[in-house]
Amino acid sequence: MNPRGGRLTAGERPGARRRSRDLAMGARFAVTGGREGWVRLLLTAVGVGLGVALLLLTTALPSVLNARHQREDARQEGHVFSTTVPPKADDTLLIASADTSWHSAEIRGRLLKPEGPRAPLPPGVGRFPGSGEMVVSPALRDLLGSDGAKLLRERLPYRIAGTIGESGLIGSHELAYYAGSRDLAPEPGGTRVQRLHAFGNPDQQPERSDPVLVLMTLVVFVTLLMPVAVFIATAVRFGGERRDRRLAALRLVGADSRMTRRIAAGEALAGALLGLVAGALFFLAGRQAVGSVEVMDVSLFPSYLNPSPVLVAVVAVTVPASAVLVTLLAMRRVVVEPLGVVRTARPARRRLWWRLLLPVAGLALLYPMTGKGRTHGDFNQYLVVAGVLLLLVGVTALLPWVVEAVVARLGAGALSWQLAVRRLQLSSGTAARMVNGIAVAVAGAIALQMLFAGVESQYTEDTGRDPQRAQMEIDLSGRTTAAVAGRAFARTEGVRAAAALSTVGVGDRRDNPGHSASVTVGDCASLRELARLPSCREGDTFVLDRPGTGRAARTFLRPGSHDFLDPTFDKSLPGREIPWTVPAGLRTAALRPDSLQPGIDGLLVTPSALPAATRTDGHGQVFVRLDLSVPDAEEYVRNTAARVDPLASAWQWAATRQSGQFASLRTGLFAGAACVLALIGASLLVSQLEQLRERRTLLSALVAFGTRRRTLGLSVLWQTALPIALGLLLASAVGLVLGAVLLRMTATPVSVDWPGVLSLTGVGAAVVLAVTLLSLPPLLRLMRPDGLRTE
Repeated sequence: MNPRGGRLTAGERPGARRRSRDLAMGARFAVTGGREGWVRLLLTAVGVGLGVALLLLTTALPSVLNARHQREDARQEGHVFSTTVPPKADDTLLIASADTSWHSAEIRGRLLKPEGPRAPLPPGVGRFPGSGEMVVSPALRDLLGSDGAKLLRERLPYRIAGTIGESGLIGSHELAYYAGSRDLAPEPGGTRVQRLHAFGNPDQQPERSDPVLVLMTLVVFVTLLMPVAVFIATAVRFGGERRDRRLAALRLVGADSRMTRRIAAGEALAGALLGLVAGALFFLAGRQAVGSVEVMDVSLFPSYLNPSPVLVAVVAVTVPASAVLVTLLAMRRVVVEPLGVVRTARPARRRLWWRLLLPVAGLALLYPMTGKGRTHGDFNQYLVVAGVLLLLVGVTALLPWVVEAVVARLGAGALSWQLAVRRLQLSSGTAARMVNGIAVAVAGAIALQMLFAGVESQYTEDTGRDPQRAQMEIDLSGRTTAAVAGRAFARTEGVRAAAALSTVGVGDRRDNPGHSASVTVGDCASLRELARLPSCREGDTFVLDRPGTGRAARTFLRPGSHDFLDPTFDKSLPGREIPWTVPAGLRTAALRPDSLQPGIDGLLVTPSALPAATRTDGHGQVFVRLDLSVPDAEEYVRNTAARVDPLASAWQWAATRQSGQFASLRTGLFAGAACVLALIGASLLVSQLEQLRERRTLLSALVAFGTRRRTLGLSVLWQTALPIALGLLLASAVGLVLGAVLLRMTATPVSVDWPGVLSLTGVGAAVVLAVTLLSLPPLLRLMRPDGLRTE
């Protein structure tokens, strides 16, 4: 029809104005289509809105990372080693680290002592807490007020005088405090106590990015966003069958095929635009709720979630444009005639060759980067994104062909099976679209699981500590001797044994010695935790016999030799330089293979073998063996540490230590995967409800003819289970191929973590099972004879 109501002639082509009018007509049909139209529009808007909300969240991630980094930098104390102590002034502040832990949660603590009226305040703090006072984060205030935090209140015996503001915290659930102290004194090097003029470390240079971590970050983003894009493309096609029947009526009154396609695109455009609004509302609601949520010890402030205006504009333009494009492409397979929709006729078989081109092209883009690893430069980010994207898009292209090819060969079986198979044979494309999102998500998750498991050893190092020998270590600051601290820990509840040791240097000259070694001081029981002693009593001295170090120590540490304890290596850092004569009864001891300090060398000395002036010196450590049957044994140890030395560091032993960047990336992956799985579950539920709504008349007819509800319920289950099973098999194959390619790119041996693959496949199946169970109540309500009513 032309703009004046007449028909278009054969040579007449609609212009831009006509296209826009057809799109607007489709949008009006979507809004004014009655109850059915509103339900269809609402389903589309909810589906698109969920995807848009997750896209907006993703666009806000750079802002989140930047905000957390800026907050962390703004409160840094510098931590720059210096051999001199800055002079005291009216704008200086003494600050000491007093970090601790409560169960598995880290607590950031700092002790403060302002030295003048212009001393710098930490970010988020309005005034300095006085001696015996502290300002705390809101999360720590709530924790201290809880019933189960009695031990933590004993460890932090300060009066709460205020709250740390948002500008001084990196997360809404961060546990942090600043406490006032009168007993701080500056140290050369600032290892425990620093004197500073301002917070922040503007001179800090960014670390060189790890190519493998950058690669993993790119893959994580692509694999998390691809299911969202697939879901949005599926959501704009909700209600397709009813829409096509309505378009047939338009053909009857004179619309041509091109006009019907544009009207259909206009309906999809209206749903996409409403979905943009819904997505913005979902995002704003989630933004406000994010402050009350903590995922894997990571929390955010709502102010962090500020998407880039450019990225928001890209989402706002891309989503409606994609809706129109997807609808026009979908309408190419549908012939809308004035007397009906030619959809139920046997369609032409789907072609395989072009579907295989997508994953093959993806592999071709990734292949040139195989073997680069961490030592051959950075990966080409564009090739990585394009290659992974094509492989995952290949899943969505191959799945309809696989479903069609398999269900075409299925036949005999129970009545529920035959109903399901026949429905799939008639509309295999619809079934494939429903499971595309979960298939893409599982394929990406399997690839990432292989990649993370393969490179984990590169970011995990052996600490050399055996948690069976000791469970905790306390590093003292020198405010108390190791012997006194050791006795306090030995009396602590939940402690089976405590080995107290201190270390002091020894050299052959008073300053700049030519030969030097370390002297480890402890009682006989503690020294036996380090070496095999022939016999031991107070006053004994031993030289360690170990390859490469024992001989060097014996060259100048001979019985009767005159040496110096704590010699001066740097004249700007004066030592005690105490003369000491090596005792005559020096004996040899062999280092234990499971020594608590495997890196020591030099001498092992009992306290009375040293001059009295050195017995309070040295770097003190206490190694604690816990009685694990005592609840909160670690907390009792931390309380004792805080009591005997407020600046002591108490930490648990672990056999391995993992890179912080790697652990953060994996945490972000888990958090993102949780959001994507929730979105996929919601999308499957919406898709299932939409499919059931469109089949309401058919289901009611079958019930009216006497079909049992159990049979219909099982048929719906089969209709969901068959495409899901095929989708998960295809996703597993593509995921294994992509994971192998990524491992080859990182120069890592290819290995398959089969338990991880099976668990991820099981998670995908569990999501589908949950969605199916949730759709049963609506299904039972639809299976009523009164559903045959129509208008």
